[in-house]
Amino acid sequence: MSGVVEAKLAELGLTLPEVVPPLAAYQPAVQSGPYVYTSGQLPMVEGKLPVTGKVGGEVTAEEAKELAATCALNALAAVKSVAGDLDRIARVVKVVGFVASAPDFTGQPGVINGASELLGAVLGDKGVHARSAVGVAVLPLDAPVEVEVQVELVQE
Repeated sequence: MSGVVEAKLAELGLTLPEVVPPLAAYQPAVQSGPYVYTSGQLPMVEGKLPVTGKVGGEVTAEEAKELAATCALNALAAVKSVAGDLDRIARVVKVVGFVASAPDFTGQPGVINGASELLGAVLGDKGVHARSAVGVAVLPLDAPVEVEVQVELVQE
């Protein structure tokens, strides 16, 4: 365990997972200048999706909200893999969440709140961000939700 952010994760009963390996030809995260951009993170737990299907269909909005928090945790792991230390995060700039939605489901913002609330709980004011929550027909591996994060790092 390194710094303040990981101590906060532990206080919340959370453990930073291993970085989810790419499913195709991309990197989990890349740095450009002071920014780290993550690839879309699925709610993988120990290499598997705990739930599949459409939100508002096979998956409830509350389940999907928890899955979005898992996506954000996976995104933090991807950020750490590039930044070396989560305490280097100056702020979360942008979160984009994708929700595999049943045709009549319109609660995408509530689902992606799972990611936003986790980032706020872990990072405090540094976790406040701009955001998009988008409904889509299907996601890789039939995942219910996918989240990508952009953070700005403190320059050393």
